[in-house]
Amino acid sequence: MALYRAQILLEPEQHRQLAEIAREQGRTLSEVMREIVRDYFERNRRQVGLQQAMQAIEALTRMRKRLQEQHGLLPADLLQEARDERLEDIERAWLDSSN
Repeated sequence: MALYRAQILLEPEQHRQLAEIAREQGRTLSEVMREIVRDYFERNRRQVGLQQAMQAIEALTRMRKRLQEQHGLLPADLLQEARDERLEDIERAWLDSSN
């Protein structure tokens, strides 16, 4: 993996904490910084994905509400009737195929 040299300015406390972590883990300060940057990018990527998912859910919720306002809700008994008919069709097909 090719590396790019970058110079960063840290606050004294940030440098102290990074150096302590590196020493405790037997790693270089650069290795610790690369891990921190990698973790940040991954967390940011997931956050963007979550935001996109939430926006899609909100759009679907608005669409559902608009459809309900325009057409009303499907009555529960009508929905159950459709389910019952579907189950009967499946049972009939299964019985016909076993004969």
